[in-house]
Amino acid sequence: MDPHVPALLASDVTDWAVTIVVGSSIGVLFGFMAMRWLGRSRLETARVEAERLLKDAQTDAEVTLKTAEVDAKTEFLKGQEELRRESTEMRSELKALEKRLAKREDNIEGKLDTLASKERKLDQDRGKLETLTETIKTREEEANSLLIDRREQLLKVARMTQTEATSTVLEALKHELEHESAEMVERVTSAARDEAQQRAREIIITAIQRYASEHTAEQVVSSVEIPSDDMKGRVIGREGRNIRAFEKATGVDVIVDDTPGLVLVSAFDPVRREVARRSLAKLIEDGRIHPGRIEELVEQMRSDVEQECLETGKKAAVEANIGGLHRKQLDLLGRLKYRTSYGQNVLRHSLEVAFLCQVIADELGLDGRLARRCGLLHDIGKAIDHDMEGGHPKVGADFCKRFNERPEVLNAIEGHHADIPATSPYTPIVMAADAISAARPGSRRESLERYVQRLRQLEEIAKEPPGVKEAFAIQAGREIRVIVDAKRVDDSMAAKISRDVAKGIEEKMTYPGEIRVTVLREVRAVSIAK
Repeated sequence: MDPHVPALLASDVTDWAVTIVVGSSIGVLFGFMAMRWLGRSRLETARVEAERLLKDAQTDAEVTLKTAEVDAKTEFLKGQEELRRESTEMRSELKALEKRLAKREDNIEGKLDTLASKERKLDQDRGKLETLTETIKTREEEANSLLIDRREQLLKVARMTQTEATSTVLEALKHELEHESAEMVERVTSAARDEAQQRAREIIITAIQRYASEHTAEQVVSSVEIPSDDMKGRVIGREGRNIRAFEKATGVDVIVDDTPGLVLVSAFDPVRREVARRSLAKLIEDGRIHPGRIEELVEQMRSDVEQECLETGKKAAVEANIGGLHRKQLDLLGRLKYRTSYGQNVLRHSLEVAFLCQVIADELGLDGRLARRCGLLHDIGKAIDHDMEGGHPKVGADFCKRFNERPEVLNAIEGHHADIPATSPYTPIVMAADAISAARPGSRRESLERYVQRLRQLEEIAKEPPGVKEAFAIQAGREIRVIVDAKRVDDSMAAKISRDVAKGIEEKMTYPGEIRVTVLREVRAVSIAK
């Protein structure tokens, strides 16, 4: 290998490196110069842009300033206009106020002038009044002296003492006042009666229209049918042992007479009578009639009837929508199913009264539920009045008092026949509903003997007042016509007799519904022409 080759190679490498370095330096120089030129160019551009933006900002500021000046002037003008308008309105208001004040001042001055004139007139009237008072006082003294003189002269002429004259005058005044008071009572009573009758008629008609019941009255039958008259001997038994055992077990009287096909059961207690009726009917149906069977069947029927009474009482309470009743109260209500009054079933009557009480109470603006409770329980004492002393109102009230019934209910039960004064409005409501239910057509029946006795008692009460000539009960006892002596009784006293007779009937008799008392006074002048 040539020894000069490495040297040549090294020389070439050196030249190549130098070339590269020189080229790089030149490139860097050119790049630096280019970047410098580019920076200057950008700086010039930024300076031009800044100048442009500054000019634009100055232009916008001038425009904004001018706009603000214009707006400020506009607002100033508006404020001036508003201030001018407000000042104008205030001036108008002040002028109107000044006019009103001036007018009011004129009015006040006029009133002051009027008051001054009235004061002057009042002073004049006061002087006249004082003069008139003195004149009246003088005349009173003269009248008193004249009255004393006249009294002394009258006493001398009549030959009477002052006491006798006073008694005579008072007696005459008494008769005159009695006559005037009778006329006044007649007028007031007539007006009150007309108004009360009209209002009561409306309420009663409404109550009757809203509640309608059966036309015919339910009756409790205390007779048992038998298939043949031979069965009567079996009912009686050998030497009467069957009928004695039956009467002992049931507490009733069994009547076996010649009536074909019937055996009668008699007892005051309706429940006891019903137990006996069912037991006897069951015995006759079964055919086995002996003391042992009688006691067994009677006990069974008694249990059935008691359970039926309780269920009936519950159904009645549900039908009347009454809650909170004690079990014993429900049992007594059920027992009323077998109790009648003049043929009217007492339980149905109690339900009728309950519904009628609610209708009347609603019309009067009272508590309908409380009125319904009073009506349902008003005759509850009839279920036990045969076991206790006293009438059924007192017995029923004492019974319900044990179960903490309200005072209104107790007063309605005890006072629905006016035995005690009414302390609540529900008592007269129960009385009215009780009369409506009892007096409706077909509700009750009455025996001929009791009917005649009631009419006779009615006529006797009507004949008690002085001046009565005759009294006649008409319309099945619904009206009593009283004929008075026209010479002894005037028109005003006839009204008093009518009221006295009505009051006597209320106090002494028990009757369904109401009784009209009509007093007739007639003057007849008869002459004969010949």
